[in-house]
This record gives sequence, structure tokens and C-alpha cells, in this order.
Amino acid sequence: MKLTVVGGGSTYTPELVDGFARLRDTLPVEELVLVDPDAERLELVGGLARRIFAKQGHGGRIVTTADLDAGIDGADAVLLQLRVGGQAARRQDETWPLECGCVGQETTGAGGLAKALRTVPVVLDIAERVRRSNPRAWIIDFTNPVGIVTRALLHAGHRAVGLCNVAIGLQRKFADRLGVTPQDVHLAHVGLNHLTWETAVRLGGPEGENVLPKLLAEHGDAIADDLRLPRALLDRLGVVPSYYLRYFYAHDEVVRELRTKPSRAEEVARMERELLAMYGDPALDEKPALLAKRGGAYYSEAAVDLAAALLRGRGSPYQVVNTLNKGTLPFLADDAVIEVQAAVGPAGPAPLPVPEVDPLYAGLIANVTAYEELALEAALRGGRDRVFRALLAHPLIGQYEYAETLTDRLIAHNREHLAWA
Repeated sequence: MKLTVVGGGSTYTPELVDGFARLRDTLPVEELVLVDPDAERLELVGGLARRIFAKQGHGGRIVTTADLDAGIDGADAVLLQLRVGGQAARRQDETWPLECGCVGQETTGAGGLAKALRTVPVVLDIAERVRRSNPRAWIIDFTNPVGIVTRALLHAGHRAVGLCNVAIGLQRKFADRLGVTPQDVHLAHVGLNHLTWETAVRLGGPEGENVLPKLLAEHGDAIADDLRLPRALLDRLGVVPSYYLRYFYAHDEVVRELRTKPSRAEEVARMERELLAMYGDPALDEKPALLAKRGGAYYSEAAVDLAAALLRGRGSPYQVVNTLNKGTLPFLADDAVIEVQAAVGPAGPAPLPVPEVDPLYAGLIANVTAYEELALEAALRGGRDRVFRALLAHPLIGQYEYAETLTDRLIAHNREHLAWA
């Protein structure tokens, strides 16, 4: 089995490699190809990846290359974890929206749209090359904004599934608090990427006992602290929102915070410099503890589980993925991309039935879905007016004066990445 990671020079990659090494019985990778245009990073990450495989007794071969076509040739699955424009572009995404009093964040709001506009054309080009090389290969997208990127891939007819680590992180935390194994915890997870709610937490599977009320009663303070939302709000809602909902539920508070501290991009850039220095140490043969602070916790386990299900019909019977709605949420179009529990196998994901969604959540889901449709249109066709329409539709923006100003600033900060600009 051959797997290819596009963006293989990412500091995330050792987390992924560690998962491939530990879980080789679930997913026996014979060849792992890391593709990245940055030769220096690729050498450092590739060296550590080989040492991780060697330490854990994995017999697979790790190849590094800047040649995308060579890297994807014959691949059974291609994992996308690229960042167009790097941390410098992310730093801009997180700062210029704040000048208008809007959240500056890399996956939602105006910054998220900027990232989508930079990313979608690049991802679609990669996907077309994969289709020409091996039309049966699966594309697993971890590249943000996952919902919009996955929508672009699926609308273009690619064999693609979107993946995020939010759900698996919650599953692990809930399991720890309940004193059970993660495999015992089934999340009733509903929404869009980075816009989800856990409406039930069941033991043993989709029909198991709902222990969410117990979790909130006994661990509500800790859960609220993790989300940085008031405990009283969780008690009133009776659900656990994704921590990304804080951008919606406490928007002005978040803006005030972001204006008074360094951007997350600056923190990540500093961590990346430290991590790459560690990766260059020939004695290092395991992922360093610092990597856990970089983000992407449990990404490797989620990726292995998903790839094993798609390629071998193995892995967890149900997984949280980004895939086509196809009637799962009746208030959305069939071609919307949602993030829900699905049964995953070689034919792809089949979303599980979802109980009727409370209007409090359904309304926001529908609103952001409309924004994502307009965002994809702007990413595919370009043009100032399409960018403006997407920004005006976003619930974190919504006012025409903000949308006008943000449109100009988005284009000015991203001109080098927008062919139409």
C-alpha cells in the first residue's frame, strides 16, 4: 500500500508518521511518500520520519520528493495538509479582519474566506493530477477550511473525504472523564466543519445510553473551561458545542482578546522553528512533546482509521467525517458538505441518520452553508463582487460597510495568490 502526504514538510507530519508506525496492523503502509516544495523542511521531517519508523520496527519505505506527479503516482490514498502562503499568510488572516472589529481567524470569518480563496484552486489542481495518475485513489483532506475544500473536491467529482480532529479530541476527553475506552464513546456529532455540536454522547454505539447529561453534571466546569464558554451556557443548551462556536457565541469578547495578544500564527511560527530544530537532531526518534501544543492532536489516529476504512474496510465502524449531505439534514441541499458520524467503507462514507436538529443550531448551520456556497463560487470564479457577497453572507460579518472594507483588504493582502486579482 502506498500513501502520499502532500504538505509532507509540515511540522504535523511526525504525528502522522507515528500513527502509521503504531497502527501498522490496521493500515500496513509499504511506502509513505512526503511531498513538499520546501527542500530544507522536507529533509528535516523526512529524516525524523525514517527514525520513527526504524525505532518502532516498521518495515515501510519513506520517500521524500518535491515532484508532486512522481509522489502521487500509484498512490492508494493522498492526504492533503498544505498551507498556501504559509504562516505569513495565516498571520495576515488573523490580523486585518480585527481592524474592522471582526474576528481574525484562519478558518472562519474573513480570514477563513481568504484561506479558501488561496487554497481551493491549488487543491483542485492536485486532485486533477491524482485523478489522471490513479482515478481510484482516495483523497483525504485535512487542509482548512475543510468544509469548503471538501465541497470543492466533491463537486468536481473526486473521491474525497474531509477530516478534522475536533471530534476525535472530544471523544478522547469524554472517554477519560467517563473512565471508559475511546472506542466505547459514540458522539452524536452534527453540523459543519468547525461549526458542530455534540447533542448526545452514547456508550457502545449509536443506540447506546446517552451519558451527556451525566458528563455535563459531573464535569461541566472542566468542559466549559476547555471551550472557554460559561458553564451556565452549556447547562442551558444541554449540548457541547465545538470550541469554534466561541467565535459566534462570544464574538466581541474574542475580538477584544485578539487585539491585545500576539496572533496564533506568531505562536505557531515560533513553535515550528523549535520543532524543526528538534527534528534536525539525529538522536531524536520519536515525536517530541512540544508537537502536542502545535495542534492537530489525534490527527494520526483519525487519519489511520479513515484510510483503513476506505482502503481495507477496516477501522472503527463509525467515524466523523466531512461528506455530502444527501438528505441527512433536510434543511440543507443534498450537495452541501456536512460533518457528521458516518459508516465508512471502500464505497465511501454513508452518514448515519440524524434526529431533528434544534432550530437554534439549524439556523446557524443553514446560514454558514449559504456562506460556504458563495465562498466556493468566489474561489472558483474570482471577482470582487463574489468575494463581497460571501463576506456579506457570513454571520460574523453581515454588514455591508464591513463587507466592502474587508473585501478590499482581503484582495490587497492576497493578490499574489489570486490569479484573477
